[in-house]
Amino acid sequence: MARRESQKVVYAAIFANVVIAISKYVAAAVTGSSAMWAEAFHSTADSGNEVLLLLGIKRSERPADSLHPYGHGKVLYFYSLLVAVYIFGVGGGLAVHEGISHLAHPEIPTRAVWNYVVLAISFAFDFYSWRISYRELLARKDPDESTWDEIIGGKDPTVFTVFLEDSAGLLGTVLAFLAILLGQIFHNPYFDPAASIVIGAVLAVLAIFLGRESGALLVGERMSRKKIQRVNDIIMADPAVESVGDLLTMQLGPEQGLLNVDIQFRKGLDLAQLEAAIDRIEANIRKAEPTVQRIFIEAESFRQSGTPKSQAA
Repeated sequence: MARRESQKVVYAAIFANVVIAISKYVAAAVTGSSAMWAEAFHSTADSGNEVLLLLGIKRSERPADSLHPYGHGKVLYFYSLLVAVYIFGVGGGLAVHEGISHLAHPEIPTRAVWNYVVLAISFAFDFYSWRISYRELLARKDPDESTWDEIIGGKDPTVFTVFLEDSAGLLGTVLAFLAILLGQIFHNPYFDPAASIVIGAVLAVLAIFLGRESGALLVGERMSRKKIQRVNDIIMADPAVESVGDLLTMQLGPEQGLLNVDIQFRKGLDLAQLEAAIDRIEANIRKAEPTVQRIFIEAESFRQSGTPKSQAA
């Protein structure tokens, strides 16, 4: 269900950005506005980003094999990292280059009404996509979490990437509108290329943030603190458990986590009781947290008494 909702968010973003990009290119060609060219590059980069995310979703769904025994969930994190690079290089880089080029020979855009119409259309479509991604963020976050908490703690980069891209798109549209309007009012040709540079800077900041978040997930970020705490509480609630030692987790994909935990069991348990306790703990964890799909338990009491070092599932 979560994967289908992620795809819905991405498809909506692709539709919106393709329409926006085409309209912006037409307006930029007609008016010669540097800010509009920057916004056209921005929307083109966003369209390519969503295609990369869809490809990442598709490839991450491949089942585990002998070469990838934990599955391919992290492929999505690799593609989301490519998205960050793409935003920085194509969106931000071209926007800044366009602004600097026009600073040398600034001109007040002609036929400004074209820009205003296209920017209004762009804002409407960006808001449509933004609203879908925002609703999905709200649906995924815990009641006591803020939207920002879900962004920096989320394990599915498709939703928060689209949300942040659309937020940057709305901001860029407002900046382009103000630049064109102020240029017309004050007859100053420098507002337009300056806005293009600012839009490029906004995209660069966004790219750096997304690269940081995707990189952390790619190299092995832990599961969320709330999930870790729930898992710890489930283990401690079992009557056979005396204490919990190291509890190590890693996110293997948006809907797949790995758990490795040392458990000190009560003394006096025989092998059958220990196996029953491990099975019971695993079942309770999977019931409460279905995304914890790989569980490895090390039975400390048996390790200390010289029996096999670990019991794994």
